[in-house]
Amino acid sequence: MGVQQTAAVSRLGNRKGFTLIEMAIVLVIIGLLIGGVLKGQELIDSTKVKRAVNDMNGISAAYNSYLDRYKAIPGDDGPVATLTARGGNWTTITVGGNADGVLAITPAMTFTGGGEADAFWQALKASGLISGNPAVTGVAALPQNAFNGLIGVSVNSTGITGMSGTGLSVCLSQVPGKMAAQIDRQVDDGIPGSGTVRATVGTVGANTVPGTAPVPPAGYDETLQYTVCMGM
Repeated sequence: MGVQQTAAVSRLGNRKGFTLIEMAIVLVIIGLLIGGVLKGQELIDSTKVKRAVNDMNGISAAYNSYLDRYKAIPGDDGPVATLTARGGNWTTITVGGNADGVLAITPAMTFTGGGEADAFWQALKASGLISGNPAVTGVAALPQNAFNGLIGVSVNSTGITGMSGTGLSVCLSQVPGKMAAQIDRQVDDGIPGSGTVRATVGTVGANTVPGTAPVPPAGYDETLQYTVCMGM
């Protein structure tokens, strides 16, 4: 055997595979990375749920604050000349309500800006109770929720416990099933068909009208998307 061949065999003989300790360390590192990714996603989901709950509570609080401040229903308050006369941001609004004591927003208008919805969002923004440009109208006037859907309001259409037929609901569209269940548990009883929070099965990527496909009390399906409503 030549000198070169002897050296090559010697190098091959000196090669070693991973030891059990090295493999264990690699597996631990992989486990930590996977755990970190999963924990990070869990934190992101939790943050979205908290934001969604805060949004619903915030709209409800703004609505009640408006009632207390102006002794009128936001969106029904009007006519527009009376509102613009308040000055400031009020001068930029374009619509007012008919002051009949009823907010005219049907379930079908929840995410469209129809009926007195434009007046509702303009009034809350002009009063400074929520942020945004008071002059914007239509779908563009509706706030976005944490799930890339919309926040809307309508007359009670989901049979929410304790709400009359003229009561109002604040609704979130395009909520993933897992997060819809968490919202319901955090605010209410965790059951989609009972309590002060109700859900409607939605179409992925669509702003489904609340009440069109009520969820049975059995529970949420994490593979589906929902419209979630809370009584105001």
